[in-house]
Amino acid sequence: MSSVTTTQDHHDDHHPTGLKRWLTTTNHKDIGTLYLVFSLTMFLFGGSMALVIRAELFQPGLQLVDPGFFNQMTTMHALIMVFGAIMPAFVGLANWMVPLMVGAPDMALPRLNNWSFWILPMAFTLLGMTLLFPGGAPAAGWTMYPPLVLQTGDAFPFLIFAVHLMGISSVLGAINIIVTIMNMRAPGMGLLKMPLFVWTWLITAYLLILVMPVLAGAVTMLLTDKYFGTSFFLAAGGGDPVMFQHIFWFFGHPEVYIMILPAFGVVSQIIPTFSRKPLFGYDSMVYATASIAFLSFIVWAHHMFTVGMPLAGQLFFMFSTMLIAVPTGVKVFNWVATMWKGAMTFETPMLFALAFVFLFTIGGFSGLMLAIAPADMQYHDTYFVVAHFHYVLVPGAAFAIMAAVYYWLPKWTGYMYNETLGKLHFWLSAISVNVTFFPQHFVGLAGMPRRIPDYATQFTDFNAISSVGAFVFGFSQLLFAYIIWSCARGGQKATDQVWEGADGLEWTVPSPAPHHTFDTPPVIK
Repeated sequence: MSSVTTTQDHHDDHHPTGLKRWLTTTNHKDIGTLYLVFSLTMFLFGGSMALVIRAELFQPGLQLVDPGFFNQMTTMHALIMVFGAIMPAFVGLANWMVPLMVGAPDMALPRLNNWSFWILPMAFTLLGMTLLFPGGAPAAGWTMYPPLVLQTGDAFPFLIFAVHLMGISSVLGAINIIVTIMNMRAPGMGLLKMPLFVWTWLITAYLLILVMPVLAGAVTMLLTDKYFGTSFFLAAGGGDPVMFQHIFWFFGHPEVYIMILPAFGVVSQIIPTFSRKPLFGYDSMVYATASIAFLSFIVWAHHMFTVGMPLAGQLFFMFSTMLIAVPTGVKVFNWVATMWKGAMTFETPMLFALAFVFLFTIGGFSGLMLAIAPADMQYHDTYFVVAHFHYVLVPGAAFAIMAAVYYWLPKWTGYMYNETLGKLHFWLSAISVNVTFFPQHFVGLAGMPRRIPDYATQFTDFNAISSVGAFVFGFSQLLFAYIIWSCARGGQKATDQVWEGADGLEWTVPSPAPHHTFDTPPVIK
């Protein structure tokens, strides 16, 4: 009898349940789930801050919040969405799918994996606490430009420490992904046989390791400027505030690509499935992704055309920025070519992927406009810039995450989500996101500055439309949360061929993976 008890105790030690399971888990699927749930929570939390901003901007004049709090909301919204919603969601997808896609039993460094997740809730607790301090949260935008950010009160060191923790989490996650992909692929899976989602994450992970320490250095210099008497960025002591912009954007531009490259990978998995065709131009997709990653390091000062840089600098950054359009165009062409003459069906994941291709391209075109240095003098710091980057990050990164969730939910839960509700969520989101951000191009071109809670009456109508769209978009994400929750609770069992009509398509890889490569063309029976 005693031996049975011992065995049972031993079993319990290795398979804890309840809260202990989630706190101590080293299972890549559990940690992937934690990242995704955390990301959804932050998405709703950061989104509610965006709704504060849009409620204030519904009409001209100061209505709901004072200007200081308005700018605290813009800062917190951006930091939470970038570091708390988009990035953890992609890390969660990587945790779930990369080991399955390369045929690995788990991530290479499971305990590090657990730690890199649990740093995040601590970091965002610190960041959220800044709202409660005397003087409030930082109000200098997510870019944290000096000298403005140095006027933050007691919350300042908490902001800096939170940013450090986010960076540590990202770097640890990136190391884990690289080691897993490089060391744990199934026999016979060469690098150019990996699924594209794995490729995009491998490249993204290298970007993270290269740029996160740059951000850490920049914010540490801010900290010493405020508390230790240095003058890195203080003109009065011989420093240069523009130097901060150079350091920040050397991190910040690759960061933007860190948020979009895994989205490219997701879309490159989904479009072939629902087109019933192999991906067009696999090798060129890999090389295009690598080109985009390389070019992202040499374009940072296109965020700074108005600081008075010499003409040679303006020309270099203008042309190198335009060059990014070439590999991006290759990717869009390949997605369209994959769909060409395919037997397409339009389930929810495909709808989000199609919206991604179309709307991300709009964001790319407005990015080309912003790349033109003389034109950027007009666009800079207006709502045109807000429209541009939200077209890249919302119908871009966020839609790709939603597409991935719908695509892999049956794999994760064993149950099918409600397709009707999924399509309703798609149409609400796709329409409202355009109602929200498209008018911002017009007010931006007309000169409406961003990060200011009041505006000239000429902009009233477009702002009202934009605010209505934002509230519809925000509340439709509650439907998304409900769909996920109800799917996780149970329902119709997912079969091997969960996507109707997708005969013979390996839309996902069984776990543990069989002994073969997974990018072979699907066979239509």
